[in-house]
Amino acid sequence: MKDPATPTTKETFQPKMWGIHSRDDALFRHDNLIAIGWKEMGDLSKLPNTREAFKTRFAQVYPDAKKAAIPTAAGMLYRFICETAVGDYVIYPSKQDRKINIGIVDSPYFFNPDAHYAHQRKVKWIKHLSRDFFTPAALYEIGAAMTFFSVSSNAEEYRTAINADGVKPLPLTPPEEVSIPVNPDSVLEATKDFILKELRTNLKGFALEHFVANLLQAMGYRTTVSNKGGDGGVDITAYKDELPPRILVQVKSQDGDISKAPVSQLKGDLDPGDYGLFVTLSDYTPKAIEFLKAHSILRGINGGELAELVLKYYDKLDEKFRKIIPLKMVYVPAPSDESDSDSD
Repeated sequence: MKDPATPTTKETFQPKMWGIHSRDDALFRHDNLIAIGWKEMGDLSKLPNTREAFKTRFAQVYPDAKKAAIPTAAGMLYRFICETAVGDYVIYPSKQDRKINIGIVDSPYFFNPDAHYAHQRKVKWIKHLSRDFFTPAALYEIGAAMTFFSVSSNAEEYRTAINADGVKPLPLTPPEEVSIPVNPDSVLEATKDFILKELRTNLKGFALEHFVANLLQAMGYRTTVSNKGGDGGVDITAYKDELPPRILVQVKSQDGDISKAPVSQLKGDLDPGDYGLFVTLSDYTPKAIEFLKAHSILRGINGGELAELVLKYYDKLDEKFRKIIPLKMVYVPAPSDESDSDSD
């Protein structure tokens, strides 16, 4: 089937903007693909180019699906196969490194029967930006509960990021100005964004070392912070109890990803029997990640993982840090995931 949305002329083509979610970060980022599930639907290029045909097919393949879920799931498939065009923009928020990945759809739809996410398109990634570059409203829109969806309300903000030579992080938004989204996943991501922005704003350098030491204490470790300026690259020394092993911790508050060099330096500071922990508000370069994986005595914590630990041990943090990161526990409705269970 010819890609239904492929433009006939360059002059008349207006790129649409799509958002997509996936748990398979390697497939998207390293294989340069976007994909969705419902593999049992088969090659959808053989179906008539109508929403009704997709709904009928979905009901046949998944006879136990609830009636209300069929239009939603079939609609996502229809948009991915029939409405998306080569040259459209796609936005993929990856949870692993908390980056907003922006790419250009680079191929018509094709079916890969050997893949779990069998409905695929090639994509050329052009930007990998921190969530700090975008407003809460823009982040909320791409936190939609659906797997594949149109980005419209904040499309202009993303187009500006695409066209800008350099994008600077936005100033911290006060808590009272942030609208809390209903989608629980979006609530969680917005809260992590808030935590990391507060840490970057209020706890740079030596102050962040004391915060990480307190977080480790909340997790049950005994900690000692090195004198200001560090001790051979080691910022914190931690023990789980009175006996070894000793854990040497290095903390970095820089905005850019951590390269292999400082991680390798931390390993060089370890004595036999020691373990090393590297903590950053950002993330690690691919070479640094490979180095961490190759040495079992090392562990790296990135910004997203640090925010998750803050949420988990928040009530055990010192009051001075809870005042810097003011959070309140709330309950929100949990939406049904039945329409998206196969693809996510």
